[in-house]
Amino acid sequence: MKKKFFALMMAMVMVLSLAACGGSDEADSNSGDSAGGESSGSSAFKVGVIGPLTGGAAIYGTCVANSAQIAVDEINALGGDIQFELMTEDDVNDAETSVNAYNALMDDGMQILVGTVTTQPALSVVPLSYEDRVFTLTPSASGDDVISINDNDNVFQICFTDSNQGSRSAQYIDENFDSPKIAIIYKNDDQYSIGIRDNFKAEADSRGMDIVYEGTFTEASQTDFNVQLAGAQSAGADLLFLPIYYTPASVILTQANAMGYAPTFFGVDGMDGILTAENFDASLAEGVYLLTPFSADSEDEMTQNFVAEYQDRFGEIPNQFGADAYDAIYTLYQAIQAAGATADMSNEEICDALIEVMPTLAVTGLTSAGSEMTWDENGAVSKDPTAVIIENGTYVTP
Repeated sequence: MKKKFFALMMAMVMVLSLAACGGSDEADSNSGDSAGGESSGSSAFKVGVIGPLTGGAAIYGTCVANSAQIAVDEINALGGDIQFELMTEDDVNDAETSVNAYNALMDDGMQILVGTVTTQPALSVVPLSYEDRVFTLTPSASGDDVISINDNDNVFQICFTDSNQGSRSAQYIDENFDSPKIAIIYKNDDQYSIGIRDNFKAEADSRGMDIVYEGTFTEASQTDFNVQLAGAQSAGADLLFLPIYYTPASVILTQANAMGYAPTFFGVDGMDGILTAENFDASLAEGVYLLTPFSADSEDEMTQNFVAEYQDRFGEIPNQFGADAYDAIYTLYQAIQAAGATADMSNEEICDALIEVMPTLAVTGLTSAGSEMTWDENGAVSKDPTAVIIENGTYVTP
């Protein structure tokens, strides 16, 4: 039977209405250290977070760590039997470094993993967590393979999958734009970008949509997009689909503006963060569409409380990755309640218990658009992405 989240949400609202309770002003990347708030020592579940706290993708990992800490502090402040100790490790969005981070957390007694933040590192870490029987709930590693590699049964996602993002992006464009001529620019050495592109193209082809150009780039070539943009412009593309992260997207928007090319830009969740990209004129993002499950400008009470708390602690507006992490911690809280798990259990025992209850849960969170998130036995979440458009420097529902 699905456990409703009403009582927990009421508790969350009450906690969020209080002043910030403890916590550090920034994520702590030291292995084995709580990132802030009160720790209950051996009576607390040891939850590891792995993500990029430094480097080009730090805007994602830092927001995940910060948001997870907010949720942990709220839950610990409730004073119940379930307490969390959060441990964070930096993987700089690198697969090998992520494996080292995982091993460090295991050495420090990690029982549950919230991670990794991005897909490529996840594909290296997941086989290890499967072998070690560590329950893994990734907030934002959206690759379809993350929950299927090695036929694992211990990995669940908070974010929707790349296949969902790709197909739903094509569906939205088909239903809301008048026969656009579409160009795609994607990163051909990144599984995240490839997965979304492949599913977008499959759905677009099935709908008879007009893809007039495709261009690719790599990690080494993501500073110059003049050739790809010229190709898209010459092909007559009036909508440019970008299944990529915000850093190369900011370069594309800047260079397109310089050459006088102004198609409609349509991105996915990895472009969340473009408004604060370093050395980027945010006005160039006006009119950009994103498919994302979270908007910091939503007027629902849960979102506004979370955003206010995040701004109070860290002086910034949280992105979708942070919202996913916040939902991940509360999902763990509900799963532990449902399973009757205790912090003195081994990671193997906790893993088996949480695997059993996850498909029975129904969780209302920041990223579920007022509905409920549910999971299938393979670990995929069921929720629908929604589109937003950037207007006057904020996300607005079209």
